[in-house]
Amino acid sequence: MLIAFHKPFGVLSQFTSDGSKNRTLAEFGFPKNVYPIGRLDADSEGLLLLSDEAKWNEKLLHPKNAHEREYWAQVEKIPMAETLKKLEKGIVIQGRKTLPCRAWILEPQPEIPQRHPPIRFRKSVSDCWVGLELIEGKNRQVRKMTAAIGHPTLRLLRVRIGNFWLGSLPQGEWRILSATDETQIEHG
Repeated sequence: MLIAFHKPFGVLSQFTSDGSKNRTLAEFGFPKNVYPIGRLDADSEGLLLLSDEAKWNEKLLHPKNAHEREYWAQVEKIPMAETLKKLEKGIVIQGRKTLPCRAWILEPQPEIPQRHPPIRFRKSVSDCWVGLELIEGKNRQVRKMTAAIGHPTLRLLRVRIGNFWLGSLPQGEWRILSATDETQIEHG
């Protein structure tokens, strides 16, 4: 069984508490014996997959399978095209160069419902949504990448894994995926 979950802000990608104020997956009524495949940090939102089948871990997380993951990041200021090119070529973060990726300004800018609590707002600093398509997913990588180019991430949403999109699945909701959905993830 493979499950798509729209993980809200402030929820850990685990079933047990780490002692923080963050909520856990235990609150969302998942079937027994499922576990998250990969992670989204508590500050990030969006598509999180869960399964009771170990095969999905290998298929989706092993670097040799290079599954694309698309993120939408709301960043401070509006990045120039040449700044986004730096991300695409790979940048050094903590002594390691990121793999090449795709980075672009989302046009039109998406209308995403406000987060609770809302992001910080500064009248003197503009923001915009950028898209990033990665084939790797190191700890807080997108946040570190955007900070390294001078555009800190204010809000981060994973919208796609492989060819499977989060779509209109409401925040905090989940659904069991069909065989067709699984194929979109597996061969994406």
